[in-house]
Amino acid sequence: MHSHDNIDWDAHLERLRAADELNAPEIAEVVGKLVRPGDRTVLEIGAGAGGTAAAFAAALAESGGDVTVVDTAPELLAAAGERAGAVSDRVTVHAVRADAAEDGLAEAVVQAGAPAQADLVFAAFVVHHLPDQLAGLRRLAELVRPGGRLAIIEFGLQTRVLPDDVGLGEPGLEARLIAARDQSFQQMRAEMDGSARLPVGWGKALSQAGLSDVRSWSYLVDRPAPLDEVGRSAVLRRLQLLRRHAEDGLAPADLEALDQLVDESGEHCAANRDDVYYLTANTVHVGTR
Repeated sequence: MHSHDNIDWDAHLERLRAADELNAPEIAEVVGKLVRPGDRTVLEIGAGAGGTAAAFAAALAESGGDVTVVDTAPELLAAAGERAGAVSDRVTVHAVRADAAEDGLAEAVVQAGAPAQADLVFAAFVVHHLPDQLAGLRRLAELVRPGGRLAIIEFGLQTRVLPDDVGLGEPGLEARLIAARDQSFQQMRAEMDGSARLPVGWGKALSQAGLSDVRSWSYLVDRPAPLDEVGRSAVLRRLQLLRRHAEDGLAPADLEALDQLVDESGEHCAANRDDVYYLTANTVHVGTR
């Protein structure tokens, strides 16, 4: 099923599972900061492969509670629900197929038997995909109980995986790849039905959505060279993602260099290098209802 950004997210299940494995220590830390001792209900929008939902279930395992996962992609939803449900029999997991861009979101949550409002509503790398991001934040805020919090994660700094000179083409390839992807993303948003600009930062947007006591912090995912197999696979996935957005934004020489880096059977495959790394910074934004 394709979402508003025309991405078939079900097709990305294995990639999302691998990303969960790579990011597991940082996600556990984020969840530990977000879940308060009195929290009993968590609702996650865009649950992916379920790694974060499972971390929330683990955080509630001692006290008991409810974890609700919401997604439009049926295979992702089933995978996330299954993974979170396997954590603890003291945590009830609800799987809700619904769209965060639609006004029927709250109704769908209730109809699925999940709590109508949660102590913590969480959405990682979801809101930037919604056509009207501010309207989406307001919709998510309605799912937060009074005194509860809405937390979103969005990109802080661009992911970097390559040395400046990879020995193929001209130096600075990764910077040009990132620029091409940014251009592709802006074009995607411009062509999205119902797209609306959000000319403020995410913290300000949470305030405009009616939340108070807004705060933000960032965390690093830092895997220096030389990488293990999990890290090298993450580098290859990153470059493959950039390749999908590069066709119209790069010079032929850059495309040729990138194709060599992602060719798993070739001598220049990035996954075989001992100087690639994985470094990114993401930012958590939290507001209270």
